[in-house]
Amino acid sequence: MTDTKPWYLSRTIWAAIVTILTALAGLFGVPLEGFDDAAFVDALLQAVAAVAGVIALMGRLFAQSRIG
Repeated sequence: MTDTKPWYLSRTIWAAIVTILTALAGLFGVPLEGFDDAAFVDALLQAVAAVAGVIALMGRLFAQSRIG
């Protein structure tokens, strides 16, 4: 695997982007009125998913070597 490609052709990058956007959409879609524990837990889990997606994306963009 010596070929290289631009970041925007990577399926991994696009999957991470979709994961981040999906988690953020769920996070911002939680209504603040009628706040309950279930909504808080759901929002917290979505925020964690979004952060994990960002970390995965940054790790891939700044990787110095290929996985072998």
